Amino acid sequence: MNAPAHRRLLADIGTVDAVGIESRVAKYTTRSIKKASKVQGLKLAASMVDLTTLEGKDSAGKVASLCQKALTPHRGMDVPRPAAVCVYPSMVRHAAKHVKGSGVRIASVATAFPSGQAPLKTRLAEVRQAVADGADEIDMVINRGAFHQGEFQLVQDEIAAVLDACGDATLKVILETSELETYDNIRAASFIAMQVLREGDFIKTSTGKTSSNATLGNNQVMLDAIRDHYLTTGIEIAMKPAGGIKTAKQALQFLIAVKETLGDSWLSNTRYRFGASSLLNDLLRQLEAQRTGAYQAPYTFTEDASGY
Repeated sequence: MNAPAHRRLLADIGTVDAVGIESRVAKYTTRSIKKASKVQGLKLAASMVDLTTLEGKDSAGKVASLCQKALTPHRGMDVPRPAAVCVYPSMVRHAAKHVKGSGVRIASVATAFPSGQAPLKTRLAEVRQAVADGADEIDMVINRGAFHQGEFQLVQDEIAAVLDACGDATLKVILETSELETYDNIRAASFIAMQVLREGDFIKTSTGKTSSNATLGNNQVMLDAIRDHYLTTGIEIAMKPAGGIKTAKQALQFLIAVKETLGDSWLSNTRYRFGASSLLNDLLRQLEAQRTGAYQAPYTFTEDASGY
């Protein structure tokens, strides 16, 4: 790490009270949401899901099933469609056949996801191709190596170049919080990204491909950064925790954090998303339980729409 550059950045944006963050997020896990408010929260969370498949064995058929799930989350109950389906760039054209024009957006992980270890020219070409094939949103990874070398301007310049390549597509900047290692670094990377993002673009915790992904702690650090940036600039940057959020209970805790930090205006899928593959099914199980009083088996809700 370039210590002088790091110190100068933290002097500008402030450091993080790690103990205070952990104490604060621990309180979110003690909150209880009941009855109508719980149903409202579960449906809101469902509307915020980026329904994701990012596997080496992804195929046109698997993406078609994922898209059908997005279009019909539950055949017997009024459930909002998820915000987007998220796929690799090579799968964008297949997703577009099924969801383009439906209101479900197409997100694509680009820039040599998840490592980002490719020449910038190659990363930008991947972004442009994904947008040309129909991607409405691009999830990029930052250059963590450059960040740890203190080359903050390079990190920011690459984000700006990707943003330009996106055109009208929304950009989500993945910090890969586990590789940033400290809350101070997460806050610093958040500001590096936000300083070049447009209103409505996102900062995102993780690729979901490392041992540690979204936590209430790193989510809170990023929410605080968004709040501070908004109070200074008036620009509303959106947020996406991704990886490891598998249960409705977790999702509701994250939404409590949003409400208490940023207020109701961020409780929308234009301002907050969940990157997840299995979260939607647990939200459906909980909604079914609220409706009928009985919990369904986890396998009741499949990846496609052949079940509920």
